[in-house]
Amino acid sequence: MDQTLRRKFDRITDILWAGGVTNPVTYIEQISYLIYLKLLDEEESSHELQHRLGGGTVSRLFPGQTERFRWSKWRFRSGEALRNFVRDEVFPYMASLVKDDPQVADYFRDAVLEVVDPNVLKQVIDELDSIDFRKLGPDIKGDIFEYLLTHLGQSSLNGQFRTPRQIRAFMVEMVDPDIGDTIYDPACGTAGFLIDAVDHILARYSEEAQEVPIYGEEWLEKRHQTLDEAKKNIPNLQTYKKGPGEKIPDWGRLEASMHGTDVSRQMMRIAMMNLVLHGIRSARLKRANVLSEMSGLTENDLSRRYAVILSNPPFSGQIPRESIRQDLPSTSRKSELLFLALMLRSLAPRGRCAVVVPEGALFGSTKAHKDLREKLLREYELQAVVSLPAGVFKPYAGVKTSVLVFRRPATEPDESDAATKRVWFYEILNDGYDPEKVQAGGRPETPEQNDLPGLLTSWTSYKASRFEDPPGAESGTLLEPDTDPPQCWWASFKTVAENDYSLGASRYKPRVAEEVPNEDPAELIREVLGIEREIANGLEKLLDEVEQ
Repeated sequence: MDQTLRRKFDRITDILWAGGVTNPVTYIEQISYLIYLKLLDEEESSHELQHRLGGGTVSRLFPGQTERFRWSKWRFRSGEALRNFVRDEVFPYMASLVKDDPQVADYFRDAVLEVVDPNVLKQVIDELDSIDFRKLGPDIKGDIFEYLLTHLGQSSLNGQFRTPRQIRAFMVEMVDPDIGDTIYDPACGTAGFLIDAVDHILARYSEEAQEVPIYGEEWLEKRHQTLDEAKKNIPNLQTYKKGPGEKIPDWGRLEASMHGTDVSRQMMRIAMMNLVLHGIRSARLKRANVLSEMSGLTENDLSRRYAVILSNPPFSGQIPRESIRQDLPSTSRKSELLFLALMLRSLAPRGRCAVVVPEGALFGSTKAHKDLREKLLREYELQAVVSLPAGVFKPYAGVKTSVLVFRRPATEPDESDAATKRVWFYEILNDGYDPEKVQAGGRPETPEQNDLPGLLTSWTSYKASRFEDPPGAESGTLLEPDTDPPQCWWASFKTVAENDYSLGASRYKPRVAEEVPNEDPAELIREVLGIEREIANGLEKLLDEVEQ
């Protein structure tokens, strides 16, 4: 995404802000409505061109008199006539396309135009009209929306916020999704995990995948460096891969494999547009409260199992007991435990999951906490507990979190034998951003200080051993004096079970032995005796003064 496009979208957000649309979630939603209308118009133009060349249909969504609802037919209007037409006629028409295009209809269902000032709406439409989205590849269109979503870094909606890219990137790499995997996020928000999973798969099926720093390509431009130059100066620079995916065998299969749910309709619209602009038009997104008996999910939804689950669910709420789904394997009312229970239930045999959880879920002492951890360890293979620094989600949350990575065995384990043989712990002290400072709604970059590339290197080694040989020392090991504090370690199932199935990483961290002093013991005794004589002499002098 070049500077021209970036400045154009900066102008659009500034116009909306000045026009009274100041909530980032709201103005991103409003922009997404208009982008979608522009994309549909461009799609119709492509259909018309194909028809003139001897193939395709004339019009798919705007036959006959309904052509007046196309962007190109009303974009020249102005004033209240423009605002009223878009609000009262275009939006309702798009929501009526249930048979012709259910996804478009669902997107515009209950849509409300919140740009009240007609002049503001006209300015935004004129700016968007100058962009030919057909000439932009999915990567550029995706970058546009990702750029807009950075505005969410300065706010959250009902506890919802974007998971930072550096965290999403390592989680996706650890579960390693592939074409054919069904991928699910039960609290998908802006669809960040689904987008990153798509990018991961596209890079795998590209002739030449591009390596990108987690800070974005613009970061390199500002530094006037190539990626190779940056990596030479910063050996542990964290990157991810992107590619066109020209070797994807079945694009429709990839699109249909993306599943997401969220309780917020605003978030679902933003997620849908994010996926559309990344080239995923037919993802299976649904607005639903997945923890509730009144979830809005069908029987097929409830029975579906997924090969990959990636999520950072909200974990600050208490759900009314009578509202909780009865099929979840937990008696808790805490949302973080219920979401974890949901993922255990939703994972297919051989499926992999990476999920962010608050530290309290790892060592909570209630029966619900212990029972769920025991289920995780006995019936699933817990492969890693990645302890994250407390500042990862600043500025909107300072809670200490970890990432659990686990998989479901191909067959149910024997009751006498736990699926988890050992638990690997990795401690992240730095994630590439300053843990304390917050500037302009986010944390300043510290690319030289990032433990995540080291985690992925160790994970690759662990995975190559078929998870038989975990890197690091075993819990309880006393390390040699002057040894650097360990970054990773492991504990046997027996050890974890003896500790109430606690998964707090620090509980099992090996200690570094203190160096034994090499001084002569006799000399130490003489020094102590000398100190005691000085104390005795001082007390005698004090006694003489008191008696006088």
